Order: sequence, then structure tokens, then C-alpha cells
Amino acid sequence: MKSPLQAMRDLLSEDTRYKIEAYQFIREALQFAHENIDKEELGEEHFPESVESSTEFDPTDFDPASFETSSFGEDDSSHTTSHHITGQQLSESCRLYAIEQYGYLARIVLGSWGIHCTGDFGELVYNLIRIEQMRKSDSDRREDFDDVFDFENAFDPKFELSLESEI
Repeated sequence: MKSPLQAMRDLLSEDTRYKIEAYQFIREALQFAHENIDKEELGEEHFPESVESSTEFDPTDFDPASFETSSFGEDDSSHTTSHHITGQQLSESCRLYAIEQYGYLARIVLGSWGIHCTGDFGELVYNLIRIEQMRKSDSDRREDFDDVFDFENAFDPKFELSLESEI
């Protein structure tokens, strides 16, 4: 059996579309989703201002232990995560996490890693599933990640115009 580090190296050489930072980002966004899913279910519109995570990923600091098998969709009490995360929810968490981490540059940063649409999130997740570094439930499908939102506008700043004037 391959070590997680060797499996990741093999994956990066087999599928050159994505950089290692893209895989690390998916793992961090999954953690972000699990930490914030209750807030989303309660209808809160915004996730917390900060999440403890490094904003820079240095491949020389790659920790194979961080690529232990985790589940994006499976509800398994033997794991630290207890919520089923759908492909759509993970895609939205990726969007929110990218905005939090990279602000107005989120789309550019993701693009530099090979991520150009929500389908790329699915490709990354299913690559990790293939090398047994993530798991899925029977109901999860790769297509769940397709066209979740428009990448061109998803990371644009939202401005509100107030017509009320203070006197």
C-alpha cells in the first residue's frame, strides 16, 4: 500500500491539471464547511470572519498526515465530522473560504492552481477519493459539483447602495 505522500505525488504526476495547493485548498474548504455547516443550516448568511488556517501553502511543508482519509459526504460517527456535506455545499464552502482567504483575488488564486469552475472542485474531490484520501457516500456523484455557481461573478465584491441620507 502506498503512503499518503506517495499517493499524492503519483496523483500530481498523473493529473497535471491541478497544483498541490488546489488539493490543500479543497481539504481546508471541507474543514471550513464542517466547522460552519450548523450556521448555514440555521440560515445565517455569513460565515465567521476568520478561520484558523494558513493563507499560504508551502509545498515543502506538506504534511502527509494532513491527507488522512476524510469524508466529504459520508455521515460516519467514527470520524470527527458528523455532517453530510453535499457537492453543492462543498462548492459553496469553497467559494466562501476563498473569499475569506484571498478577498478580491480569490478567482485569480484559484485559477493559478487550475481551478476555473465548480466542476474542478468535483475533479479534485474525486481524485482524492480515487487515491483513498477522501470518501463519499453512495448518494454522492461527481456531477453534483457541476455548475453550482458562475465562477466569473462568484468572487466579485458585493456593494450595497443606500438611498437614505442621514440628516
